[in-house]
Amino acid sequence: MFKSVSFYTDKIKSLKRFYGNIMNLNITEAANDRFTVQIGESTITFIQSERKAFYHFAINIPGNQFSMMKDWMQNRLSLNRENGRDEVYFRSFDADSMYFEDPAGNIIELIGRRKRDLFGDLSVASFLNISEISITTPNVASVGEDIQDFGIPLFGSTNVIADELNFLGKGDTFIVLVPPGRRWYFSKTKSETHPLEITLEDGRKININEEGEISFFNE
Repeated sequence: MFKSVSFYTDKIKSLKRFYGNIMNLNITEAANDRFTVQIGESTITFIQSERKAFYHFAINIPGNQFSMMKDWMQNRLSLNRENGRDEVYFRSFDADSMYFEDPAGNIIELIGRRKRDLFGDLSVASFLNISEISITTPNVASVGEDIQDFGIPLFGSTNVIADELNFLGKGDTFIVLVPPGRRWYFSKTKSETHPLEITLEDGRKININEEGEISFFNE
């Protein structure tokens, strides 16, 4: 579903070093005020901002490489923990997850999809694509309706729930819609509203502004 996403940060240099040197991902474009990192079939662009911002996003990885990836990540950084655990299995998605944070406080989740395998050693190809992008807004109900009207279905429920996590999408890619002030799983951080831009595979775009208001653009 996701072709690209743009986030904002006040720590552009630290993030560039983190994604290029710690996670060994390919930096495809770079300038003084932004850089783009390749995540399999997707890209993430970080744009310099005076305002501090953080987000939650997830990356799909092959389920059969989850343990290898976990060992590899633990040699580079500390995984987040929840109730003494540093990984969790989600039955509804048939997937295992681990969590960590980058220098800007972005909460990153690696999701091992048990039905997706990649044989061979770990490599940059093990980062398959962007799995989840969070949108934090005080207008969860109306934004959720707008996203569905844009053609992205609600997953696992018949109605958007204003004070809970809501997944919109299908397969293994989702927008995660959440209100401000909700603690992120495997983190002490509570959700905040920050601007972002999403470009879908078909070229359509979704923008969220600083107030959590949504706008849509067709290709």
